[in-house]
Amino acid sequence: MLKITILVGNPKPQSRTLKLAETLVDEMLVAGTYDLRVIDLAEYSSHIFEWPSAEMAELNQAVADSDLLVVATPTYKATYTGLLKGFLDRYAANGLRGVTAIPVMTGADLSHSMGPDVNLRPLLVELGASVPTKGLYFVTGQMEKMEEIVAAWAAENLAVLRLLQPLVMGMLGKNPQADVETASDASAPVSNGVSA
Repeated sequence: MLKITILVGNPKPQSRTLKLAETLVDEMLVAGTYDLRVIDLAEYSSHIFEWPSAEMAELNQAVADSDLLVVATPTYKATYTGLLKGFLDRYAANGLRGVTAIPVMTGADLSHSMGPDVNLRPLLVELGASVPTKGLYFVTGQMEKMEEIVAAWAAENLAVLRLLQPLVMGMLGKNPQADVETASDASAPVSNGVSA
């Protein structure tokens, strides 16, 4: 069973950003093929900078153990929130190695629509996550069209993921001693668990 985590950096609990991330997971994956954990950082904002913190360490580990991580944040000052950055700063280099991540950002208009790919993707890659798709940017004034917009994004990006599977399997055949236990374990259920 795939381990899916939604990590939301909105300071407001139960936000539209969270709803968007949940809709994305529902659109991409077949129900019953994954376990979902939602980490709404608004619920932990007073603990983000506590060192040491057993609670924060457990949340960091849950994110690092994910097969798929949806990182969702509103756009604040043209980038992701400080709340999200504070949480991700708790990782050492390559702390998200083996995790496939999707950057998701919301905003009031399209002026920062490149934010997921220009700002959030480099942060996730720096932490070792694989980010094979384009990020999703969503204008919050279009909530009535959210499912349609998410479905269009998923259709385009799932096609990219399907194209990667033969490439990855070919590389594994060429270099079987590579440290890919996480990738090979995750690749089989993905092909069965992804919706068409």
